[in-house]
Amino acid sequence: MKKFQQASKELRRNHRIRITPIRLIDENENQVGIVETRDAIARALEVGLDLVEVSPSARPPVCRIMDYGKYKYALAKKERKSKAHRHEIELKEVRIKTPKIDDHDLMIKVNHAREFLERGDRVQFSLRFRGRELAHIDEGRDVFNKIIEALSDISKVDQSHRFEGRRLTMLLLPNPESSRKKTPKPETAATKETPAPQAVPAEKTPAAEASGETPAE
Repeated sequence: MKKFQQASKELRRNHRIRITPIRLIDENENQVGIVETRDAIARALEVGLDLVEVSPSARPPVCRIMDYGKYKYALAKKERKSKAHRHEIELKEVRIKTPKIDDHDLMIKVNHAREFLERGDRVQFSLRFRGRELAHIDEGRDVFNKIIEALSDISKVDQSHRFEGRRLTMLLLPNPESSRKKTPKPETAATKETPAPQAVPAEKTPAAEASGETPAE
């Protein structure tokens, strides 16, 4: 089936097509040629279909006899399917309440961030300092360094250790290339070279021993 350029707005059809003549494609996708618009409409109605202006910018415009309702349904279905496979990049925030977070809780935060990064989203970590914790900003930087190391296989740092008010923030971007790096395969027994077998010297045959002859060298 031939594909026509799809207009974003509603296509003109039947008696809404006012330009004449038009270039007609019939219900069997045959090129009919240039005909009067009223004749093309009559032909479409005769077979229970619509005359649809599929290429209004052409001269003369191209019109096709089709089931317009079925065409719109197929177009909407294709658009929904395309939208389902398209992921819009979002900015996700992972909040850490204290620089004294233990390793277990930190790994939970890291795993959440990994899920976002694997989907292609950006992740902003924010760590809030309260009261006397402001005297230990270095502890917050250490926490962020642990996060960077834990996610180094799938992310890269876009904005590192930025202090805003009482918050330390950091922005990570997904880095698919880092996960594609191949590590050398371990050498297996099958791939190791085996030494060539050494030649075994020929033994004297009983006949040679009886005659006192020795094999020629």
